[in-house]
Amino acid sequence: MQVYLTLVRRELGSHFASLAGYLIIAAVLLLLGLSFIDMLTKLNVEPTHAPITEMFFVTFYFWTILLLTAPIMTMRTFAHEKFSGTYETLMTAPVRDVEVVLAKFTGALFFYALTWLPFLGYILLAQRYATGGPAFAPQVLASTFAGLLLIGALYMALGCFASALTQSQIVAAMLSYLLGLALFVLSLRSLMGEPPSGWTGHFFQYLSMTEHMEDFARGMIDTRPVTLYLSLTVLFVFLTVKVVESRRWK
Repeated sequence: MQVYLTLVRRELGSHFASLAGYLIIAAVLLLLGLSFIDMLTKLNVEPTHAPITEMFFVTFYFWTILLLTAPIMTMRTFAHEKFSGTYETLMTAPVRDVEVVLAKFTGALFFYALTWLPFLGYILLAQRYATGGPAFAPQVLASTFAGLLLIGALYMALGCFASALTQSQIVAAMLSYLLGLALFVLSLRSLMGEPPSGWTGHFFQYLSMTEHMEDFARGMIDTRPVTLYLSLTVLFVFLTVKVVESRRWK
């Protein structure tokens, strides 16, 4: 456990030791600020009883942040180690492959969660100056951040997997972006045109991340999307471990 925690601190610190980490934080802050201004503009025109969180997650801002920043957050995890020559040193140290993979995944997920903390400040600010009742309920905020972490964990695992496949950070970011975009587009199938019927309709509805996030933002936690995201996250972490272990076969 001590080795794992040391590796997590090392990985998390690497995000703040590079310019990319601060650029990601700045980009997220910019998009969050724009989304907050957009919500306030809409509320000034037409009041609503919907939670503030739901108003945000039905816009494109969240998905823009997720799809664009997740590949950049994770592209360094393995690709930079391979490019800089520290990968073999790390992997020949007295640590297990699974500890390295889990530590890099955890560090990326912690950094992802930290970038979303300003969103909590916007919600509290809206509550402070809102009239006619609170801007959110605690359980709604809890379920919203649960959805953020579940979807973020999937994209962090996907990004770590992509980074483990190459030593180029650019290639890792592009591969992670394409895989994440494909998953997102697949989740939109149930919203395009005539909804599919039968088992295909249920399948695409089960994969619909947009609908899942809207439910989380309303304060609803369904075990089905929770199971889906946890299963896919475990799958990509497992595949990353296998890619890391494959160096022994070469």
